[in-house]
Amino acid sequence: MRTIHADKISQAVARLVVEANTVLGEDMLRAFDRALARESSPAGRSVLIMLQDNARLSREEGAAYCQDTGFAIAFVEVGSEVHIEGGTLQQAIDEGVRRGYKEGFLRASIVQDPLFNRKNTGDNTPAVVHIEQVPGERLAITMMAKGGGCENRSQFKMLKPSDGLPGVMDFIVGCIANAGPDACPPLIAGVGLGGTFEKAALLSKKALLRELGSPNPDPKLDELERNALERANKLGIGPQGYGGDTTALAVQILSYPCHIASLPVAVTIECHAHRHKHVEL
Repeated sequence: MRTIHADKISQAVARLVVEANTVLGEDMLRAFDRALARESSPAGRSVLIMLQDNARLSREEGAAYCQDTGFAIAFVEVGSEVHIEGGTLQQAIDEGVRRGYKEGFLRASIVQDPLFNRKNTGDNTPAVVHIEQVPGERLAITMMAKGGGCENRSQFKMLKPSDGLPGVMDFIVGCIANAGPDACPPLIAGVGLGGTFEKAALLSKKALLRELGSPNPDPKLDELERNALERANKLGIGPQGYGGDTTALAVQILSYPCHIASLPVAVTIECHAHRHKHVEL
């Protein structure tokens, strides 16, 4: 049995949320390069260059890449032989978010109650924590900073099994079209296919964590991703909605078995401020 103190988790989370908001991943930088190489619109090219400059300045200055520093979402893999002392996992992660958002001068964006008391909590807590148990003594944490504008354009639909591949494709591309310029394109679409209502939504968010530009290990899903991305980029919305060839940088799909009567599909829309960092303790 391995024992990990809650404060060690808090320290790691504090570091992750700052790094996520200030150091855009290498896969995102490569995605901007690929987009710029194929973008034919002068306005679209200008926006992509500005995004590259913004990413560089964010790294150099240690300042937030986007003023919306996001809802803190944690994907945690906890080994069956891991014991956490000094507090619960949720408490440890919330404390890390609290420290990181204060020390990193990151905007607090979370309200206490969605309807009756929309008062800011002041420290961007609580985090949303997804826990998966794995064998052994491993504890791995991926922190995602998820912006509100693109999150608001995410959608779910319970398709009929008879809708099949055409229905899934139309829904994915339709979600990107409906997001339009409001979600700060170029976008990334994470897709959860199958499972249940809640499982599909979780899969769609988790799908965003795969390295951009990497193939889906399932050849059929890989083909679906490539076809959906091609259709999305023919919409002409372009970077920041100014028109062009780059409405989306990627479509990434995770699937799960589902009921014989169901075909759940969830699409999480992610903007160009695609921010997440990972650590293993």
